[in-house]
Amino acid sequence: MRIDSVAVGDSSPPAPDRSPSTGHARAALADSASVGLGFLPLGLAFGALAARSGLDWWWAGLSAALVYGGSFEFLLIGMVTAAAPPASIAVTAFLVNVRHVFYALSFPLHRVRGRLGKAYGTYALSDEAYALTAGERSRSWPGPRILWLQLFMHLYWAGSATAGALLGTLIPDGVTGLDFALTALFTVLALDALRGLRGDLPTPLLALLSALIARVLVPGQLLPVAFALFTAGLLVRAAATRNRPMTGEEPYRA
Repeated sequence: MRIDSVAVGDSSPPAPDRSPSTGHARAALADSASVGLGFLPLGLAFGALAARSGLDWWWAGLSAALVYGGSFEFLLIGMVTAAAPPASIAVTAFLVNVRHVFYALSFPLHRVRGRLGKAYGTYALSDEAYALTAGERSRSWPGPRILWLQLFMHLYWAGSATAGALLGTLIPDGVTGLDFALTALFTVLALDALRGLRGDLPTPLLALLSALIARVLVPGQLLPVAFALFTAGLLVRAAATRNRPMTGEEPYRA
């Protein structure tokens, strides 16, 4: 008589969970690990800065979970503590995050199924999520893996911001420079990007020129004016070079 392997008393270990959802989550966790390591110190600095600015500890975690705007959240701390008008906050948010409109044109949202999944994928679109899904090896990633990737990065940011706010009260009064953490990060990213421009200097020069003009003309509104000038310059350059034939050797230009 044949005895089935699942009979009572069988001491063999249970089969591992190999469901597609678990597999996608594990793969996304591995994909997002490097970004998470970068999010942790930045989120801690953001949370600590929020606490040091006089905001309640829960403000940083709530902002990180709901706004999820990265650089804009650092700006938002100063605008909130200075009681900036809502219109100024709205304009700044638009100018800082308008780049996401262009990200969405090539972000693989078509692989995500369901309205809820597409809504969250749109909401959680960040620079890092776009960068990780724009590579050659990510072209075969299914929708669930992309959503798990975005969720993990969202949790990295919200968790580290909350921890930074809770620990911010322990930082001595003499410590300065927390508000420079994001500037330092983007400086490093900009230097890294310059190495891949292959001689395409007009883009960084245009950004520098926009910042200098805004600094001279309207120093009190440097950031929104500089973003507006830079965007206008990119649009003008794109219109001027639209009909130029590409040789295959020129670097890509926005």
